[in-house]
Amino acid sequence: MTPNIESLLDQMTLEEQVGLLAGADFWTTVPVPRLGVPAIKVTDGPNGARGGVFKDGPTTACFPVGIALASTWNPALIEQTGAALGTEAKLKGASVLLAPTVNLHRTVLNGRNFECHSEDPWLSSELGVAYVRGVQSTGVAATIKHFVGNDSEYQRMSMSSDIPERALRELYLLPFERAVKEAGVMAVMTGYNRLDGIFAADHQRLLQQVLRDEWGFTGLVMSDWMGLHSTVEGVLAGCDLEMPGPAVERGAKLVQAVKDGLLPADAVRACARRVLQLIERVGGFANPGIPAERADDLPAHRALIRRLGAEGAVLLKNDGLLPLAPKAGQTVALIGIAAVTPQAMGGGSATVNAHYRIAPLAALQAQCPGTTFTHHAGADIHRYVPVLNTPMQLEFFNSLDFSGPVVCRQTVHNTEQLWIDTVDAAVTADAFSARATLRFVAAEAGEHQFSLVSAGLSRAYINGDLAVDAWSGWSRGDTYFTFGCNEVRHSRSLAQGQVCEVVIEFSTGTPESTPIHALRFGAYRVLGEADIAAAVEAARHADVAVVFAGLNAEWDNEGLDRSGITLPHSQNALVARVVAANPRTVVVLQTGSPVALPWLAEVPAVLQAWYPGQECGNAIADVLLGTAEPGGRLPQTWPLQLQDTVGFGNARHYPGVDGHVVYDEGIFIGYRHYQQKNIAPLFPFGHGLSYTQFQYGALRLASTALQPGGELLVEMEVHNVGPRAGQAVVQLYVGDTRASLPRPAQELKGFAKLTLAAGETGTARFRLGMRAFAFFDVARAAWVAEAGGYHVHVGTSVDARLASAELTLAADWVQPV
Repeated sequence: MTPNIESLLDQMTLEEQVGLLAGADFWTTVPVPRLGVPAIKVTDGPNGARGGVFKDGPTTACFPVGIALASTWNPALIEQTGAALGTEAKLKGASVLLAPTVNLHRTVLNGRNFECHSEDPWLSSELGVAYVRGVQSTGVAATIKHFVGNDSEYQRMSMSSDIPERALRELYLLPFERAVKEAGVMAVMTGYNRLDGIFAADHQRLLQQVLRDEWGFTGLVMSDWMGLHSTVEGVLAGCDLEMPGPAVERGAKLVQAVKDGLLPADAVRACARRVLQLIERVGGFANPGIPAERADDLPAHRALIRRLGAEGAVLLKNDGLLPLAPKAGQTVALIGIAAVTPQAMGGGSATVNAHYRIAPLAALQAQCPGTTFTHHAGADIHRYVPVLNTPMQLEFFNSLDFSGPVVCRQTVHNTEQLWIDTVDAAVTADAFSARATLRFVAAEAGEHQFSLVSAGLSRAYINGDLAVDAWSGWSRGDTYFTFGCNEVRHSRSLAQGQVCEVVIEFSTGTPESTPIHALRFGAYRVLGEADIAAAVEAARHADVAVVFAGLNAEWDNEGLDRSGITLPHSQNALVARVVAANPRTVVVLQTGSPVALPWLAEVPAVLQAWYPGQECGNAIADVLLGTAEPGGRLPQTWPLQLQDTVGFGNARHYPGVDGHVVYDEGIFIGYRHYQQKNIAPLFPFGHGLSYTQFQYGALRLASTALQPGGELLVEMEVHNVGPRAGQAVVQLYVGDTRASLPRPAQELKGFAKLTLAAGETGTARFRLGMRAFAFFDVARAAWVAEAGGYHVHVGTSVDARLASAELTLAADWVQPV
């Protein structure tokens, strides 16, 4: 049944309309039972649908992270992925998926780069459009985020991104614009940041003038979680839904603001209308009620995730060592923690409880039953002392100081607990204390570290002595979305078999209240020289060595940026010593953004595998063994050194000063920056190798004289001249030869991915409209393509040009916004 939304609004009291404008809890909207208005549920993405339990809830399919999806350069495949994620959202009872994330890679240090697609707005928008179309083909609403300029995590709840208008239009808004105009995205999430001093959720020009009036967006705008800071301004700007609930800035405060004449009731009605329209669009009225969460492990999604992992893997270097072909009786030395601990995803709100995670060691053993695989950890990769996967007993008290009776007892399976709207019903959620007990036994002798991180006060006693104190002088740090303290560590030497009886105390009684509560206890033997030496010795006696190096979800994480691009701990030394011992060494990198590779010249093969989801080991094994093509191409330029990147050396440009980060580079980010500054990167944007060879034909333009408002058709034949099937990514770039203002030397405006069998020929086709040649003219508030000459070239990366052609635009083309 389709409701008459205007009639519903007429029947609602002001209080009921206001009630619709904030969540009921963390994940659901407020129903109006007397009028038959149901609640609907939202769930985090973008690399899975987590459901309503933030940690250790019902399992779900874990897909590759955003940068890995973008590395496929395959919109058709990403549309399939979106459809699969829509199905996953339904399995969690949700009708709104909080994805995709399309903020650009302005700097290499953004802790959330792994979740975003690219430094380039065209690539990001092509994949964003495909993702949205896929999700919404299932009847689930996609939520494109974070609108706009949420491009770093430093002081993310308040930082103002001061972006020049031209850069805002040409770069940062483009993925959102195309998602609205071409994919009909149903929801938009605002960023935490301010834009030119105004919080994104209060930004009337962006939300009303640009998003709704210029682009014609008719969907719902929601705040990021705890990202709404006003009662009146957000409603006037058109931010429809405050999340999470219960209301903080709305509710009774908003009702009173209307009664006091601070904003008209019609503004509330407009927001309420859009909430009701979203409920109707996702089928809430036709099928009221939120289904129970299910944990269906779908074979089709397993296969899709495995394909995505391989198709997004980027072969950065290969001197002929890959693909591997280990024979029966040979030995392969696997080195690195990631060989046995799958690095499936980044950290933060994108985290899901995967159905399973298969490690590369297990996957390689399954595919090579006659080969001996050895493993040595070699060097650490963690940012925080690792948690223990061991039982921990918890007792809860409805007091801040462990007084009173125990109101709840739990046994949990690891030493990290995150309480976001999931505390037991017997526990007072915002005012409790807890005591945890566990036993740690040193498996090996050596230096051990113990640590605490908590959104709340915490302290740990080891064998009765206070060892780790995150209670005294507690203050907020960079953990748990910036609501947790920074890690506190304690070190001690332990003999093999030595027992540590651990008691941990936790209280929510922090000096300032926090909307979430969390406790993380770590315990770990520190890896040292002996571990590296053992790994090197294993490599020396192996037929081939594979080093797994990189980061993990603690480095690539929401809420905090990275401090540099150097691999942590002793990983660089480990790689250098392994390849010196065995020149047949492959390095498999798993990171969410670039890292420096000082050993690159010595290593014959390097594969960037990103964080490929639950099929991590299978996807990596498929590529290493050649059962799958490394189909990925870089969506982000890899610098030689941090000093070469945007914003380096000027705190105003990054990370920001006095609450403002100034985008003075304008449109010159990513490969535009490197070409403008004449800086050679380590690997250029679009780079990626294949296991086969391609021959490229002539570049064909349908016309070399273009009229304003016309389209340009471009074609190029591609022939697979190698011995096996492979994937070619043909990239098309446009440059303005005589622009009246500074423009990039070349900008990506199209790409085509061809899968060709050995000996097969295919055709890459491109259709360029006027926007492909245009810049944004701030004075005229219009898109302008100036009359004159343009060059078009295609390549296998921004720096690897295959062919070029010139054309002329007969007269200016102007399109006002």
